[in-house]
Amino acid sequence: MVAVEVNDLIKVFGKIRALDGLSFKVEEGEIYGLIGPNGAGKTTALRIIATLLLPTSGRVEVFGLNVVEEAEEVRKIISYLPEEAGAYKNLSGIEYLRFMASFSAKDKSEAEAMIRDAIEISGLGERLHDRIKTYSKGMKRRLLVARALMIKPKLAILDEPTSGLDVVHSFHVRNIIKRYVEKFGVTVLLSSHNMLEVEYLCDRVALIHKGKIVAEGKPEELKAEHKAENLEEVFVKVTGHA
Repeated sequence: MVAVEVNDLIKVFGKIRALDGLSFKVEEGEIYGLIGPNGAGKTTALRIIATLLLPTSGRVEVFGLNVVEEAEEVRKIISYLPEEAGAYKNLSGIEYLRFMASFSAKDKSEAEAMIRDAIEISGLGERLHDRIKTYSKGMKRRLLVARALMIKPKLAILDEPTSGLDVVHSFHVRNIIKRYVEKFGVTVLLSSHNMLEVEYLCDRVALIHKGKIVAEGKPEELKAEHKAENLEEVFVKVTGHA
């Protein structure tokens, strides 16, 4: 089944054409990456898919639901992690997770199961009992990734999921994302400008440049096609910056 279908998506901000006819599909159970430099249109695309931004034109469906006409239904089956996400700084980490679980869980036992998962995902241990305002940027990010995944959405939309994390915690978060896809069938759509990270994580990727897809496919196929050692090299070649 197609999890996300984007057709001829255009988004204009004043004189800026942030998305210029973007089209792609994400299959159910897939980790699909939108990659490219800052300003390429990745975050704009994710915000439209997450029902937070209206497109200028084009059509987007999430599991057959139109993100404009059926936004409320879409929101029930997705979770969205923005690049610059915040949390309630005066709550402890565990209080924040309980609060967020209360919106999605059908009953107390389901909420507790979500919180147990979030504790494992975050890897924060005893620090979950401290106030969020005492957390480093990396600790907050781990808490927010846990919040996004603990509800086991049909689609997790992750904008720069390892932003602000060191090598060890980035590795932890990537493995958690992979495990959730394998264990629970969660579909993941993520953006990153870290092309080496995406190469490790994603089944397929789309390279975005100036609001358009300039190359799409499995990382290994793209590297072979363009005789490149990594996706960064592929991107440089397809955008003519070589």
